[in-house]
Amino acid sequence: MGMTIEQLREQVRGPVITPPDAGYEAARRVHNAMIDLHPVAVVRCANAGDVRAAVAFARENAVDVAVRGGGHSVPGFGTCEGGVVADLSGMRGVRVDGERRTARAEGGATWGDFNAATHAYGLATTGGIVSTTGIGGLTLGGGIGYLARGLGLSCDNLISADVVLASGEVVVADEQHNTDLLWALRGGGGNFGAVTSFEYRLSPVSEIYGGPIFFDLEHATDVLRGFRDVIADAPEELGAFPAFQIAPPLPFIPEERHGVPHIALVTCWAGPVEEGPAAVAALRDLAPVVAEHVGPMPYPALNAAFDALVPPGLQHYWKANFATELSDEMIAAHVEHGPRVPVVNSTVHIYPINGACHRVAPGDTAFAYRDANFATVIAGMWPDPADNEANISWVRDYYAATAPHSEEGGYVNFMAADDQGRIEANYRENYDRLAETKRHYDPHNLFRLNQNIAP
Repeated sequence: MGMTIEQLREQVRGPVITPPDAGYEAARRVHNAMIDLHPVAVVRCANAGDVRAAVAFARENAVDVAVRGGGHSVPGFGTCEGGVVADLSGMRGVRVDGERRTARAEGGATWGDFNAATHAYGLATTGGIVSTTGIGGLTLGGGIGYLARGLGLSCDNLISADVVLASGEVVVADEQHNTDLLWALRGGGGNFGAVTSFEYRLSPVSEIYGGPIFFDLEHATDVLRGFRDVIADAPEELGAFPAFQIAPPLPFIPEERHGVPHIALVTCWAGPVEEGPAAVAALRDLAPVVAEHVGPMPYPALNAAFDALVPPGLQHYWKANFATELSDEMIAAHVEHGPRVPVVNSTVHIYPINGACHRVAPGDTAFAYRDANFATVIAGMWPDPADNEANISWVRDYYAATAPHSEEGGYVNFMAADDQGRIEANYRENYDRLAETKRHYDPHNLFRLNQNIAP
């Protein structure tokens, strides 16, 4: 007989929330409101020991275990049906070593938590685009963000990790211990264990120069072609990406433009701030500007600038591909489908992943697409479930139009629940080694709520 709920409660410091308990409805939810699953227990973990107990409960009762960090997983991997959730959201501490330029963060920290701690030292590492995203899921999937061209992916800056394995053993993965596990954690997703803390390399980034620039859709082709040409050999301190975006009702945008789709460029110059205007000029000058909010700001401010567009409780359906080139044919497909973005929360981003990302060999980390120059995401997000069919169709039609001009694989953090069949393509030649590592650390596939690598 497996561990009971009562025994689980006795073993953990954090609360264990079950269906009869107050707060269960909120505890079982993740950001994607399409996900409606009912775990038998949600453990609000206070420490690694609590995570270990939750994993033991799942193992002994042969049920699913979902490891939840920020809860942003589009397929809803942060919850489960009939299993146990190890909710790390109470484990958010960040400790910075300013002399070594490193930071150790607990597994439930968000990029907002992380940036707040490191910014006090004038330091940062590559995080995501939204500050409410958890560091765990983003890093384990690779970690694309504003600083990637200059600093590499989040996983490239991962120095070590503390991991609860399926067996219950708690191990350290670093360059001296369990090196195969560290390799797999650098892009291989949550397949190998529950990571309770991450240690990162930091770099000097404090104030940046950047923000969004909006252009009329009639200039979308020129903006995308110009972006392609500029970003190919721009200084690596320049992070920028195009977006199809309905203009939100913000003061810097003319009122008559509110609610209107635009092509935008979101810019981030992380070099000397006084060089920012010149660095961004090549992008600003691609077409007449409708509106912009560009200037010096703390890096954490840019990382949090779009948080309000992605609150919890939206419907989510996403698709993604890597692209070696942003070809004219690919641009034509974007220009056809991007302007149909359905609501202000939905968007399409084309992230550049050249520069420092290319200086890591494909086999050096689990993240294999080191020759790709762009990572595209069609992020369908909207508030009303009544629009699910129409908006899912928009995402799928868009994806079908761009996929022939893209690589077979895509960024696992942008994958939907129906993308499991693409798992080998997402990891290319690294897949067999990942499967071997999975067999070693999780032979029975206890950690299967992810873009799953079967042992």
